[in-house]
Amino acid sequence: MVKFIGEYVPKLDDKGRAVVPAAFKNLLGKLQPDQEISFVIKKDIFANCLNMFTYEQWNQESEQVRSRLNLFRREDAAWYREYMMDRALVTLDGKVGRIIIPKNLLAKIGADKEIVFSGCDFKIEIWAKENFGNNRLSEEDFTNLTEKLLG
Repeated sequence: MVKFIGEYVPKLDDKGRAVVPAAFKNLLGKLQPDQEISFVIKKDIFANCLNMFTYEQWNQESEQVRSRLNLFRREDAAWYREYMMDRALVTLDGKVGRIIIPKNLLAKIGADKEIVFSGCDFKIEIWAKENFGNNRLSEEDFTNLTEKLLG
């Protein structure tokens, strides 16, 4: 499994294209000119960012979520339908190493010129540059939450 680490700030062009950071591309292995690497991009439930998963990781995540639901219960089916909306399958351009992020997803996070790719272990978070870091916990809150969750 790929583990993404670090923050990078690429510019978006008018079509919503951004070059994926070389550090992230290198984790995906050597690309052949005709090889495609696909990602799934989805709006985060709790934060004002997008989550970008490798297609393989997305399959694991969605299977795990679906296994916790009974899709014959109206409530579960409605939640799952909503969970699966507003996502996009994007392919890494093998020549330049960029992706096209759909404008409707960029609009959901308020991104128009610069974004932040933030490696978050098994996924990449995509933030509007001006919003990156706005939701960080204070050092004291982080310490207290660490103790509560892991202590």
